[in-house]
Amino acid sequence: MKFETLTTNKGLVLNGPMLLIPNVFPDPRGFFFESWNQNEWDVLMQRQDLLPQTFVQDNHSRSSMGVLRGLHYQLPPSPQGKLVRCVVGEIFDVAVDIRFNSPSFGQWSGVNLSATNYKQLWIPEGFAHGFLTLSESAEVLYKTTSFWSRACERSIRWNDPALQIDWPLNELLIHLSEKDSQAPCLEELSDKEVFA
Repeated sequence: MKFETLTTNKGLVLNGPMLLIPNVFPDPRGFFFESWNQNEWDVLMQRQDLLPQTFVQDNHSRSSMGVLRGLHYQLPPSPQGKLVRCVVGEIFDVAVDIRFNSPSFGQWSGVNLSATNYKQLWIPEGFAHGFLTLSESAEVLYKTTSFWSRACERSIRWNDPALQIDWPLNELLIHLSEKDSQAPCLEELSDKEVFA
């Protein structure tokens, strides 16, 4: 498994999130690749001087074109890291740094994940996450490092002017849940609602 570091919308190297690129073996019958390998994951975390991560839950969502989910995160004591991949269709996947003392606080990085590029995005704790469906439909699988917690769950507005996320679809074509459409902007959150 190869990986790439990401840069933010302002050109800083983003410390934490990584784009994972598996070794895919295609042939006339189709393809094969390892989508998850605990040993390789442990080596990658060690090589990057990151804390070991254990996944406790797998989630699967299906969305129609223009559906935007996010920007979501969870606070301690149940913060979530996520390993995200798209197995049907294509999405634009975004990680926003909400670590208050980080040099890239309030900056974001976005990548296209699709059923044909096989890439996965690692989004560690301390980042808000959201994605926009670019294809007619998309199915997204993601592993999480903590269980979902209603008490710890938070959201940031998808079109927060301070973030300036460049979503690759006309705003008029975007569909949101009621909860996501009413999420606060980053500057409206107290220091207890972001990561120290």
